[in-house]
Amino acid sequence: MSQLREFLSKNVWAAWGLFLFTAGVVLVFGLLASSILERRIETKAAVRQFRPIAEMETDPSVWGQQFPRQYDRYLQTKDMDFASREGGNIEIDMLARDPRMVVLWAGYAFSRDYNQGRGHMYAIEDITKSLRTGIAQPMTCWACKSPEVLKMMKEKGTKEFYSGKWKDGLKDMVHAIGCLDCHDPQTMSLRLARPALKEALERQGQDAAKLNHQQMRSMVCAQCHVEYYFKGEGKELTFPWDKGMSVEEIENYYDQAQFKDWTHALSKAPMLKAQHPDYEIYKMGIHAQRGVACADCHMPYRREGGEKFTDHHIQSPLNNIANSCQVCHRESEATLQQNVFEHQDKIRELRHKAEDILVQAHVEAKTAWDVGATEEEMKDVLQLIRKAQWRWDFAAAGHGSSFHAPLEVLRILGHAIDLAHEARLELNGVLIKHAVTLPVSAPDISTKELAQRYIGLDMPLLENEKREFLKTLMIEEKK
Repeated sequence: MSQLREFLSKNVWAAWGLFLFTAGVVLVFGLLASSILERRIETKAAVRQFRPIAEMETDPSVWGQQFPRQYDRYLQTKDMDFASREGGNIEIDMLARDPRMVVLWAGYAFSRDYNQGRGHMYAIEDITKSLRTGIAQPMTCWACKSPEVLKMMKEKGTKEFYSGKWKDGLKDMVHAIGCLDCHDPQTMSLRLARPALKEALERQGQDAAKLNHQQMRSMVCAQCHVEYYFKGEGKELTFPWDKGMSVEEIENYYDQAQFKDWTHALSKAPMLKAQHPDYEIYKMGIHAQRGVACADCHMPYRREGGEKFTDHHIQSPLNNIANSCQVCHRESEATLQQNVFEHQDKIRELRHKAEDILVQAHVEAKTAWDVGATEEEMKDVLQLIRKAQWRWDFAAAGHGSSFHAPLEVLRILGHAIDLAHEARLELNGVLIKHAVTLPVSAPDISTKELAQRYIGLDMPLLENEKREFLKTLMIEEKK
């Protein structure tokens, strides 16, 4: 120490340098301590200021008064400026992009209209404008579109809600998917608000009350992003998970229930329509196996000031790679994006192959009926078509399936292709028996319009009927 004092006394500039360095270190640590204290005060203040919200408050802006950061991010689900390789949040006419789907869904409302899903805030607008909705649809179609559904279920009873008509609910749907759909207004905890999911878990022997927070960060999404059907005359929303969640296990459930969504207009096959089995396919992927939740990628944590919160701008992780993917992965954004694109491209190739074979199978089945094939001759063919298309649809209908579980999706599409080929081999025997010259000519379905004309849809008539339907509803509402 004496040597240091002697050195500094002889080297004044060194002494001043040491003094300034020490002062700087003290200043930095002081500012850091002040910042930490300030952030802790902000966080504690945010917790202290929370006041329980009304039990059935459906307006997200009311919640936003206490949670402005989350609400501001939620409002950004209105954005429509991101297009990924497969989707994004822009509006896409999926039938125009792939007209083969018109033929695959012949006789079903999806052949009229099928658009890429936009953000949650468009849920009511999109279903209202869709040519798939109208007088004949049940109230159950609203089940995942608005928090008003929860209020109606509480007032009327769940079964009574399901038994209503879609058109009768239009006037009551004020707010699109919002805070009440996922949060308990008294505690802000994540909760399962939709009865169908809780019922499905109970049938599997699971207790929804025992799910931990990380599990709930996926399960609140599973309230809607799942395969489902409308059960019985009461059109009760039901998840077909009783035998498991794989494509084969759900098919087995439907087969034992002797259920079909519709009879195909061309082939007369008893068809199943996959909805959007996002949760089921996610469960079969590597991220679910590693404990990664839906919200970890689609609603990653953000930090502003002293508050860490979940980003309520629900979107594709590809539009937020730094906050979603790079939290775990150390590769560059370009590399991570290219990895996803490679999976999507390979899966799209097989998906389109399955579509080509299935379209031809439906056309050939129609030809067989036209030349007098019997139900006994066609029985096995129709079951093979049902099985093949169910697998194709299960792989194609999910949002982001080629990312969630690419290996499982490739397996499913491989089986779809095999089953579709089997159907055509059986059909060849039937057609030859009835003296039909092979191959059967394929129709020109290179555009959506040509495909819809081929299956017998009068689109101008349907579009006009929808306009008049909405106009009538508006007049009735004014009265």
